[in-house]
Amino acid sequence: MVRVLVTGGAGFIGSATCRHLVAAGDEVLNLDKLTYAGNLASLRAVEGAPRYRFAKVDICDRAAVEEAFASFQPDRVIHLAAESHVDRSIGAAGAFIDTNIVGTFVMLEAARQHWSCLPAGRQEAFRFLHVSTDEVYGSLGEDGLFTEETAYDPSSPYSASKAAADHLVAAWARTYGFPGLISNCSNNYGPFHFPEKLIPLVILNALHGKPLPVYGKGENVRDWLYVEDHARALALIAARGRIGEKYNVGGRNERRNIDVVRTICGLLDRLRPRAVPHEELITFVTDRPGHDHRYAIDASKLETELGWQAMETFDTGIEKTVRWYLDNEWWWRPLRDKVYAGERLGLLAAAGA
Repeated sequence: MVRVLVTGGAGFIGSATCRHLVAAGDEVLNLDKLTYAGNLASLRAVEGAPRYRFAKVDICDRAAVEEAFASFQPDRVIHLAAESHVDRSIGAAGAFIDTNIVGTFVMLEAARQHWSCLPAGRQEAFRFLHVSTDEVYGSLGEDGLFTEETAYDPSSPYSASKAAADHLVAAWARTYGFPGLISNCSNNYGPFHFPEKLIPLVILNALHGKPLPVYGKGENVRDWLYVEDHARALALIAARGRIGEKYNVGGRNERRNIDVVRTICGLLDRLRPRAVPHEELITFVTDRPGHDHRYAIDASKLETELGWQAMETFDTGIEKTVRWYLDNEWWWRPLRDKVYAGERLGLLAAAGA
């Protein structure tokens, strides 16, 4: 049994990772501040498991983080805690700087202190996986893929903060010999996804007969990764990845945003029909400032070196996702009613508010 400390484990990717690790037989400590996007209901499947525990901790709180390391004595860290929504970063960048940069520094220092005191065998086996995003690479043209060697060119406050955190991890590995690794993933989707993001927002707005907002002309392209495929990848990288390396994680499922929305509309026409097609709810809105045109991941290194493969295509994954939201109103209804009702975020006017 391996002890894995997961930060941000009440979030979307974090909760999927905790569920996967517990099911695989690992012992998990989940540290989460429980911001608006943290939801313990996403962990209902494991909350009573003897190998799972939760602690409400802000990763910027050095004393609390050090106490978690001292009491849990982890063998691995999967660091997911982050402010992650581009639109929110445009209007309120401060939280992204604090959590994504300062919080990562605190995690690195606490982990380095813990690692340096481990006996030789455990020290050699210890790993710290920092989970990042393909958005640090900026925007692609019509061709090409992001590789682990692609130069960083972040466009938003969110991606800039994640790029800074990546550089901290790489520097700690080089300077201190610290066993850090980095993963950069494409856009995730699936169950338990907070409804500010494109896919759950479109599903829930469509169910309520509300407009389906599409930025610009909907021609921006994203590479979609089913969240449970990502959780498997993170567990594998943390267990077998090479120290100091980066691993890109992508589903090889490029889609224009407008095509994603139309696919969801078609599924809902079949699974939850209404008087008129759901596609008639599509509304084109002013584009996001600094909106990257295209992301696409080359996951060859992860596939060939560690043997990972995505199990879901976009077609299979999106139908599973739509069906999950139809069947699990208990999870999303409180969020829509009390936390986020689908309003537009990220308008530049908010910066001066």
